[in-house]
Formats: sequence, structure tokens, C-alpha cells
Amino acid sequence: MRRSILTLLLILFASLCIYAQNSDVSKDERDLRQDRRDVRRDQRDINTDRRDINGDRAYRNSQLRDANRDQRDINSDRADINRDRAEYRQDVRKGDLKDAAKERQDIRNDERDINRDRVDRNQDLRKAQAEQRDINHDRRDIKRDRADRNKDRRDIRADRRDLHKDKHGKK
Repeated sequence: MRRSILTLLLILFASLCIYAQNSDVSKDERDLRQDRRDVRRDQRDINTDRRDINGDRAYRNSQLRDANRDQRDINSDRADINRDRAEYRQDVRKGDLKDAAKERQDIRNDERDINRDRVDRNQDLRKAQAEQRDINHDRRDIKRDRADRNKDRRDIRADRRDLHKDKHGKK
């Protein structure tokens, strides 16, 4: 009777030891699954930042194209002003004051248009610079997320090796 109780207690103790080892392994496996989820989350962050960069680049390029069009307008208006000034000087030399007044008004309108185009061009360039800052910020985010993801991957590989060694009793 004593032997059977002692044997029963020994078997119970052995089964508890095995269960304790298995529960540690299952906890390690849960940690490993959580680490894998973290890696996938980091990859989603990287993909989101890439999409942000592409959108920022498209917007920046559109602002630069706008600024380029404004600069072409400014250059064409300056050429118009130079032609109008030449005509104005001719009209003054001829004594045709009515046409000279029209040319003077045309010069003023072109100068006003140049100023509007210059303001618009500068706004477009400021917006393009702000987008470039956003692009640089997103690049830093990607770099940081990649470093986190790679670190997590290394940790997962090390944990997996340790888990394999623990399961198979290797040291």
C-alpha cells in the first residue's frame, strides 16, 4: 500500500514537472507569435510610409511644375514689357501720346501680372520644400522601422533556435 501511494506520488510529481516544462515552452511559443506579429506590424508601417513618400513626391512634382509654368509666364511677360517699352519710346518720339498712354497702361498690367506670377511661384516652391521635408521624414521613419523589423527578426530566429534546443534537450 505504501509503495503504491509512493509510486503514485512519484508519477504525479513527474507529470507535474513535464507539464511545467511544456507550459514554459508554450509561453515561449506565444512570445514568438507576438514577435512575429510585431514584425508584420513593422512591415505594414514601412509599406504605409512608402505610400506616403510616393504621394508626397507626386504632390511635390506638381508644385515644381506649377512653379516652372509661373516662371515661364514671368519670362514671357518680361519680353512683352520690353517690346511695349520699345513701342512706348517710338510713340513718344513720334508725339503720339494716345498710343503712348496705352503702352504705359499695358506695361503696368504686365508688371502687375509678373508680381502675381512671382507670388504664386514662390508659394509653389515653399509647398514643394515642405513636401521634401515630409519625404525626408518618411524616409527616416522607414529606416527606423526597418531597423526595428530586422532586430525583431534576429530575436525571433534566436528564440526559435533556443526553443528548438529546449524541446529536443540539446544544450
